[in-house]
Amino acid sequence: MTGLSLLSPPSSSFLGVSSDTHFLAGRPLSTSLLRRAGKEIVQKRCVIVSSKLSALEEAIRIKRLRELQGSVKLKRRPPLRRGKVSGRLPVPEHIPKPSYVGSNQLPELCSERQVHDAEGIAGMRAASELAARVLDFAGTLVRPSITTNEIDKAVHQMIIEAGAYPSPLGYGGFPKSVCTSVNECMCHGIPDSRQLQNGDIINIDVTVFLNGYHGDTSKTFLCGNVNEPVRRLVEITEECLERAISVCKDGANFKKIGKRISEHAEKFGYGVVERFVGHGIGTVFHSEPLVLHHRNDESGRMVEGQTFTIEPILTMGSIECVTWEDGWTTVTADGSRAAQFEHTILITRTGAEVLTKF
Repeated sequence: MTGLSLLSPPSSSFLGVSSDTHFLAGRPLSTSLLRRAGKEIVQKRCVIVSSKLSALEEAIRIKRLRELQGSVKLKRRPPLRRGKVSGRLPVPEHIPKPSYVGSNQLPELCSERQVHDAEGIAGMRAASELAARVLDFAGTLVRPSITTNEIDKAVHQMIIEAGAYPSPLGYGGFPKSVCTSVNECMCHGIPDSRQLQNGDIINIDVTVFLNGYHGDTSKTFLCGNVNEPVRRLVEITEECLERAISVCKDGANFKKIGKRISEHAEKFGYGVVERFVGHGIGTVFHSEPLVLHHRNDESGRMVEGQTFTIEPILTMGSIECVTWEDGWTTVTADGSRAAQFEHTILITRTGAEVLTKF
């Protein structure tokens, strides 16, 4: 489940980005960004520059991609609307439940970083492997006409049959066992009666609680015939996650994650959502460290045996968001498509083990 929201907009010093420069990659290209400053909207010009000026072929490829994206007129889809939300599904009494179940209050962020011994690592591997299998199964259900509620039921059943608890169910009052975020929904979509349509994209976010440990993962799936620009958004979002994982190891700075994601996303003209972050995970669902996916100057280093999630959200337009009255469903402010991928990883001496890889 997408972790935490940075409810207060970070300051410019927090972002680690100077007020007059944006270091991106690709061919030189003037563009404009909208930034909020108090109640004012400030339009800023920035220049996309290449970190490898000699990479002519790469620059030409990106130029052609931009031209293609600009020439393709996307058919305007009706905005996402909430369907009917059914009641919570039951969980057998014998299945252990997280401590937050039974309260509608969001648990406080645990300040302790979750670093595991051999027993803890084994527990994390088991929970994460189950989450990966469940997500893979959920992806096979994606097709036009299926409802997100049907996906939730199937996921719920698979999890409880494995003797695990669906971590989102009852977390801060969340009413379902999985998050299903369609099209412009950034994250935390509540499964309902809406049928998936040909050309939709849907992020399915699975977290399980097995033998005292949480495993968390998500993926954006294509439903039917999805147009090329949207397919490209999904592809680049997954690449951003992979590139972020590649910089992780014992002693590495957490800020490298945001730098690597931003470099790759901005190369293709996508926005990186700042409000939602990755998080520590283990016996507690959400803990320190908060993992920022955009450029930042935050201190902090990774430690061998530590587990946390990386879960970038990219958009085709604005990174600003609106949360529905249900308190969970969060969509892009301009209705542009969003995609997300997530893994739970374990830090090792020389790199990172992806625990939710299936």
